[in-house]
Amino acid sequence: MPELPEVEVVRRGLEKWVRTRTIESVQVLDPRSVRRHLDGPQDFEQTLTGCTISLAVRRGKFLWLGLDGLEVPAVLVAHLGMSGQLLVEEPEAEDEKHLKVRLSLAQHLDYPGELRFVDQRIFGGMFISPLVATPDGLPAGEGTNDLAIPKAAAHIARDVLDPHRSAEELYLALRKRSTQLKRAILDQSVISGIGNIYADEALWQAKLSGLRKTATIRRPEVQRLNEALIDVMTRALAAGGTSFDSLYVNVNGASGYFARSLNAYGREGKECLRCAQDGRVSLIRRDAFMGRSSYTCPVCQPLQKRT
Repeated sequence: MPELPEVEVVRRGLEKWVRTRTIESVQVLDPRSVRRHLDGPQDFEQTLTGCTISLAVRRGKFLWLGLDGLEVPAVLVAHLGMSGQLLVEEPEAEDEKHLKVRLSLAQHLDYPGELRFVDQRIFGGMFISPLVATPDGLPAGEGTNDLAIPKAAAHIARDVLDPHRSAEELYLALRKRSTQLKRAILDQSVISGIGNIYADEALWQAKLSGLRKTATIRRPEVQRLNEALIDVMTRALAAGGTSFDSLYVNVNGASGYFARSLNAYGREGKECLRCAQDGRVSLIRRDAFMGRSSYTCPVCQPLQKRT
């Protein structure tokens, strides 16, 4: 599933290519992709037509477009799910095999005239969501100073790169949970934007086992984890995200290349790079975790217990 860096790369593309443009028409090609719009596909099409896109905003993995021209304030939420793509295309470009929604945009410079939502596995979707006040009275997310957030995303915690959160807040949120550390940081109500790949990378960098109980975690360890999360996400964002799945592309269809820099994820049976630098021999191991896999070094990420 796309994680924070992948979604942020898409947001930046939308901010460049579609912000300030008016939606001239909308075509829903597969009603399943607007199933969360409870008033149905026809209302979805009619409501968006004539609106101007004012913002491109992200919190965690949630992405939304601000809309000017509605009587009641609302936004267009796009959730990428497992395989969703938002692509900016020329109208004459051949339709993608799994094209689900087409937004025709007013002409602006020489920019392509369509925003397309493509989704092979149909776990993602688009819908219009009303706005509510942010719970903490601070800006909703990356790309806006507005103090309003889509109702559908109001439960999502601030994400790794959000300047309005702190390591102390992460520590307090973790200590309120009674679970394993990796499970906790994958919980989008604790901290958002983290998925399986970057969780493994940050835990490796922080020298922490994802199996640690949150009740045993100490402030210095959370500080170390917080710094690792920020560093991993920042470097991945600079690279455009990972590219394990060719479906994960930005609005121009380009994949990221951070996969080349991974230290833990996907490296089962390979030397731990940190241990090798220290003159130790240790192999990255893979374990089943929540229906997926966890990649760790058994030497430099020990499972420590406090009594």
